[in-house]
Amino acid sequence: MNILLTSAGRRTYLIKYFKEAIGDKGKIIASNSVFTPTLLSADEYFISPLIYEDNYIDFLLNECKKRNINAVISLFDIDLSVLALNRNKFEKNNIKLLISNYDFIQICEDKYKTYKFLKDNKLPVIPSYVNKDSLISDIKNGIISFPIILKPRFGMGSIGLYIADNFDELNVLYKKCENSIKTSYLKYESKEYENECVIMQPFLKAEEYGLDIINDINSNYINTICKRKLAMRAGETDIAETIFDEKLKELGKKISELSKHICNLDCDVLKYDDNYYVLEMNPRFGGGYPFSHMANINLPKAIVCWLSNKNGSEYLLNEKIGVKSYKELTIFSK
Repeated sequence: MNILLTSAGRRTYLIKYFKEAIGDKGKIIASNSVFTPTLLSADEYFISPLIYEDNYIDFLLNECKKRNINAVISLFDIDLSVLALNRNKFEKNNIKLLISNYDFIQICEDKYKTYKFLKDNKLPVIPSYVNKDSLISDIKNGIISFPIILKPRFGMGSIGLYIADNFDELNVLYKKCENSIKTSYLKYESKEYENECVIMQPFLKAEEYGLDIINDINSNYINTICKRKLAMRAGETDIAETIFDEKLKELGKKISELSKHICNLDCDVLKYDDNYYVLEMNPRFGGGYPFSHMANINLPKAIVCWLSNKNGSEYLLNEKIGVKSYKELTIFSK
């Protein structure tokens, strides 16, 4: 069995986890559109065209055939939709795409669609706006209040993220956020919503949590791993601790039943006034997965079991509570 991890970026730890999971039963192959040190950690690697280039899918398919790849997992948001749209091309060649369905990926990639999805399904939501005039009107009418957080509608991490404390700052930072979008790769995702590419929400000083909502490769719910975020940097979690919280477990199960996603759904959640609000959903391994892995979760090993039609993966997906883990930068040569 050979597994391809596309858009590997800097996820060296995931390469390591999958290599340990597959052992001598196959290879872990990585790809990226530019060289990153992570690629050196894989058994094999190759440089792919950019995701939006016309030959991207055909190139991946040829590499999959040449390298006898059985399954493909993407580690990058923008890659997900492109692959999901071409699922049939892979599956006709007996290559399993471990990626959620296209419609749900579109909901996750668009923060405003995420907001509407949650609201339509009667889950607690933070008021969200893509029209600045509507936001200003609601502030003036006392429906919401400053501070307001502004961020790209299709963004990730801390790119273009600003907090406005008054109307003057709101106008200036709105333009700065727009500019961040137009001068980065986010422009591709945002092109259909040129005048509504910034999402705005009341900024809540709240506790932050991360969820790994785990389904199997047939979209059956398995477990929700709950983590309290203890330190953040540039949109990434640096320190987190696994906790047990019945409300979060129930929230994860409900989202799983609604989404029917495949494998991992990474969610950012805020706790405010004893309510939980989902901010974002990412249908892939997120930056918070290592904290679950350190707490006895081994989703890569479970995936290898599922692909091999083996039972017994359940013990791999039961977390230990109270495990506090830390991220750090490392350096290596090869």
